[in-house]
Amino acid sequence: MEATLPFKKKSLHFGKIVLPILITQVALYLMSFFDILMTARYDTYHLAGVTIGSSFWVPVYTGLSGILMGLTPIIAQQIGGKRHKEVRPSVQQGLYVSILLSAIVFSILLLIGSYFVYKMPLEIQVQSVASHYLKGLSIGLFPLFAYTVLRSFFDALGATRVSMFIILLSAPINVVLNYLLIFGRFGFPELGGVGAGYASGITYWIVFCIAILIAWKRRPFQSFTLFSQWDRVSLKRWKEILLIGIPIGLSIFVETSIFSVVTLLMAKYTTEVISAHQIALNFASLLYMIPLSISMGATILVGQAVGGARFRDAKHYSFLGVSFAIGFSFLSIAILLIFKEQIASLYTTDQGMIALAVQFFFYAAFFQLSDAIQAPIQGALRGYKDVNMTFIVGVISFWVIGLPVGHVIASYTDFGPFGYWIGLIAGLLVGAITLTFRLIFIQKKYEK
Repeated sequence: MEATLPFKKKSLHFGKIVLPILITQVALYLMSFFDILMTARYDTYHLAGVTIGSSFWVPVYTGLSGILMGLTPIIAQQIGGKRHKEVRPSVQQGLYVSILLSAIVFSILLLIGSYFVYKMPLEIQVQSVASHYLKGLSIGLFPLFAYTVLRSFFDALGATRVSMFIILLSAPINVVLNYLLIFGRFGFPELGGVGAGYASGITYWIVFCIAILIAWKRRPFQSFTLFSQWDRVSLKRWKEILLIGIPIGLSIFVETSIFSVVTLLMAKYTTEVISAHQIALNFASLLYMIPLSISMGATILVGQAVGGARFRDAKHYSFLGVSFAIGFSFLSIAILLIFKEQIASLYTTDQGMIALAVQFFFYAAFFQLSDAIQAPIQGALRGYKDVNMTFIVGVISFWVIGLPVGHVIASYTDFGPFGYWIGLIAGLLVGAITLTFRLIFIQKKYEK
């Protein structure tokens, strides 16, 4: 798709791909950000309920939707190799897979999720909000998964501005729906934190409808005729998607679920501690959008380069991804350490909770550098379709090292709830170092 560029121009090209992704990811994140922020302004118990509900929602959704992200390197390599006729069947089979995955998530959230919420040692009001928040989100499961497929198609073509446009158009709608349904304005029911769930579910339908119209009517996507000549379910293509997508999904699940498990383990602490932890995690997740976006850009550009047998270009884009992410990590650290009180006060006016959140921010700052190394390397490896090692390293670094170390520190030292963050920092560092060596190995393998 793209001819070999001089190294300096590669930097500009990388930036053009990544900037719309970053804006898209931030806008997507802002939906959950405003869920937390607006619910925090409504009531502390509702904030705790949304926090617990999100702890079930995030790992389950991101893990299974991550399977569909396997389409990005598949389509990127098809485009890079000029195999355009293979794109339509890949997208259609991806949509079939999305239907299956949305049904699985729906069952998990409504049956298993609600059951465990009511078994947790929480106030009854918090349990009720968490359970109904999950029900609200569930109405948008199918369009959200199907949109993930279409976004993978847009991004693999390098048209990352399309996803940016869609989310920028729909994010303000989500904020308005939050306002109407959380606080009960203009005749709408006052649902509190539960309203945030329904607002997100409705917004996902809007996002999906816009994506369909663009893929159907706009150039150059129209030429791929994605919605004509529908093929039957192809086990061969499902196998290709799942062999790449499942390790990606499991890797994402391993990473996101660890934070959710930590949040659930903190149920033994006070509601204030849970809320302060969520505030710090919520803002740290916003900063993580930078290395995550760079990671997604690396997958696209490395995938296109590998598909076109331009292995030197693939190596250059991998290097650029890590370099950009490390540079931005220092900015993230500075923001967390310098403006910690001001950031915490955006979420709450409770001085005790602000003081707790500020302490969590200190540990969140240490996440930034390790994330800056690990995330873009994961993206580059996915561009090479090397996905299994990322999953294995994630399991070891988070579950074998991070969580046990964190639990010991939290349970047997004076660090208390902060011990979990210390353990995760240690695991993240081990993962970043290990994946660095893996990328070097893969690059040498392709060069030979």
